[in-house]
Amino acid sequence: MKSVFEDDKYLRPVLDDDALLYSLDDVFEDEASLVPRDEVAELKEQLANLQAQFAAYREEVQSTMLKQLEISEPAERLSDAGPVPSVAGRQHGTSGDHTAEDKEYFKAYSYNSIHETMLKDTVRTETYRDFIYDNKQLFKGKVVLDVGCGTGILSMFCAKAGAALVIAVDNSDIIDKARENVFRNGLQDQIKCLRGKVEEVVLPVAQVDVIVSEWMGYCLLYESMLDSVISARDKYLRSGGLMVPSHVTLRMAPLADSDLKASHIDFWTDIYGFDMTAMLERAHEEVLIRTVDDKELAAESVAILQLDLHQTQVDDLTFSNPFHLKWKEGHRLLEGFVIWFDTFFSTDPNSAAGFGPDASADLAKRQGRVAFSTGPESEPTHWQQGVFLIQDPSDEPAPDDEVRGEVRYHKKSGQQRSLEIDIQWSTSTGRLRSQSWLLE
Repeated sequence: MKSVFEDDKYLRPVLDDDALLYSLDDVFEDEASLVPRDEVAELKEQLANLQAQFAAYREEVQSTMLKQLEISEPAERLSDAGPVPSVAGRQHGTSGDHTAEDKEYFKAYSYNSIHETMLKDTVRTETYRDFIYDNKQLFKGKVVLDVGCGTGILSMFCAKAGAALVIAVDNSDIIDKARENVFRNGLQDQIKCLRGKVEEVVLPVAQVDVIVSEWMGYCLLYESMLDSVISARDKYLRSGGLMVPSHVTLRMAPLADSDLKASHIDFWTDIYGFDMTAMLERAHEEVLIRTVDDKELAAESVAILQLDLHQTQVDDLTFSNPFHLKWKEGHRLLEGFVIWFDTFFSTDPNSAAGFGPDASADLAKRQGRVAFSTGPESEPTHWQQGVFLIQDPSDEPAPDDEVRGEVRYHKKSGQQRSLEIDIQWSTSTGRLRSQSWLLE
């Protein structure tokens, strides 16, 4: 008996275009072939960027939630340390307040130009790079905190040197670019970018092994960023941890017979035939940031402040220290003073060897140590030097005459990132004089 199911009518589909009659692999393969390869690559790149943006957004949301909820037990350190202290238990530094001054300060670092200037400063950038790359044993497998990371260049140096985790912190919009730079260089598994002040952000670790930061400002302490670095050190650096850089020395020398007086002061006496000396009312109160010819230095420089970054406290940054200079032959009129700084990188956090009163970057480099100077006798940097022109200069020291005095650094009242610098001086042939300058 013929089976009723052998009839051809049972082989015809109920729906002529039933999707089950087609191979999905064939369909998608055909559609994919219609998309040009360069468009596929572009779509993949867009997808990667969206994933990076989502990861950044997720980090931001998580950080905000931790602050709001004041979670007492955030993520534990990746090594053997205990849990992170609670937000409520932290003592924020004075720079943690949200002021208009801070907003303007961080806004300035959101633009490309300032970072371009710093990155093109090869003395600065290559010294950090060389120290990190030449001492990979200090970074390999370690947890590093980069305070004020900017574009992320120092964080990426540390990651390339083998750091297990680099936490890059910045409170300006540049952190978004840093995060993208990290992603584009395939370092997102090693570097975590956090937006906020280092006094306020919640780190994913309880302690770090190394703190790296390029915190130095004009005349060393302008902008008060070192306050934040010290705060981060006291909260997060493990015992025996390393500060990079490790030491700095503030130096000073007298300025004599300089073209700066003619170009900055005398200039106003005749402007296209007009007397504009009214512009000089406060001209002598401004610190000039210039590159000085070393031939205009009338004495060997002396150290007026030395800081060991493993020990320095915020109170040390307001100081009044004496100086003693010996006038060189061949110079006539004392027209002002020049201030700059030398920066040192030590591999041993417990060693102060080589950082005495006579320490200089030039001497350190001759001894095979890593250092750089922002002084007139060295390759120019974006810091240049701070020039303090004297109003109505009259002192004409003789060769070997002594110029003695005192330098005082303090923050301007109500403007914690600005500096007031007072200098008092006398020579054997002149009266005691004093003058104040402002760096803002």
